[in-house]
Amino acid sequence: MKFKRILLKLSGESLMGNKQHGIDDQRLSEYAEQIAEITRMGIQVGIVIGGGNIFRGLSGAGRGFDRIKGDQMGMLATVINSLALSSALETKGVKARVLTAVRMEPIGEFYTRDKAVEALERGEVAIFSAGTGNPYFTTDTGSSLRGIEIKADVMLKGTRVDGIYTADPEKDPTAVKFDEITYDEIYNRGLKVMDLTATTMCKENNLPIIVFDMDTVGNLVKVVSGEKIGTYDSRELHTLHASSYRLMCKKCEKEFTRHIRYTTDE
Repeated sequence: MKFKRILLKLSGESLMGNKQHGIDDQRLSEYAEQIAEITRMGIQVGIVIGGGNIFRGLSGAGRGFDRIKGDQMGMLATVINSLALSSALETKGVKARVLTAVRMEPIGEFYTRDKAVEALERGEVAIFSAGTGNPYFTTDTGSSLRGIEIKADVMLKGTRVDGIYTADPEKDPTAVKFDEITYDEIYNRGLKVMDLTATTMCKENNLPIIVFDMDTVGNLVKVVSGEKIGTYDSRELHTLHASSYRLMCKKCEKEFTRHIRYTTDE
């Protein structure tokens, strides 16, 4: 097992599945089962989920909504998705807690870092909703912030595609996938992995990111187990190699110690 604590960022639009709007029951169940599987492995899971399947504040502003009210509507959409995911997890036997960035008890508990960490350490899935509680910030920025606050080992960005590409692979058949990439390359190439604020926060706070296809059942287990799928932050890839090397060294040290003890006893 490679990671002890993760921040999983899920796209609200992915919850639509084959629908045009709202939540697809099958997709929700598949996500919940994958998350339940890694919690049974002992991994502490924090989640941020978007609200684009219900309402996106920025697009609302383009349709004449006041931007601040539009963003607040988007925050409420993330709460709806969080409640749905929480309910789906509990049907899988996993306790989940919805923590909101703005007060709305009893729908969810008001977020504090200590409350979130306590839930994670008890084996509960902590679902962080309502973004940062402020307009003009995306859920990508909210996930970066929460990942940094809970001291996650990595941020896993689950999407509909299997990594980061030079262009949108759903629109451009010539798009080329990156197996690994640095934050500076993301900046310089203008890649739309996350918004600039979220990317900068991850870089400055040394939070590695892995972008992978969450819609393929089984991929989440593969990622947390250290299997190289999707696109890795180059530093995370190097850490993966270093961890494997340290593991090999520990095995060698244990074997050497056992051999010395055996020969000494003789």
